[in-house]
Amino acid sequence: MIETTVHDEQTGTEDDRVRKLVSRLARPNPSGGATIERATIMASGTDSRAILDWVVAHAGEPEDLAPAATGHGLHSARLNDRASATVRKPLRYVLPPGVL
Repeated sequence: MIETTVHDEQTGTEDDRVRKLVSRLARPNPSGGATIERATIMASGTDSRAILDWVVAHAGEPEDLAPAATGHGLHSARLNDRASATVRKPLRYVLPPGVL
């Protein structure tokens, strides 16, 4: 029983540490929440995985990507199919109001 209490305290401490890091890296969003850039998360180095996990665990969502521009011309459909086959990472994550 004592071991689970210690583990919970460590988890709480880790959660607080990542929350402080996210608070420092995020910026205000017009919706009242906060936005954190993926590049900023990746630049944090070894903490990047912990930050992404924390954002997802606290209702953070990837910002919708803009649709790829469609070209014109004879081969545009074929070129657009190839572009949509690649997986694009979101540029930023949006946290709801009150999370930070």
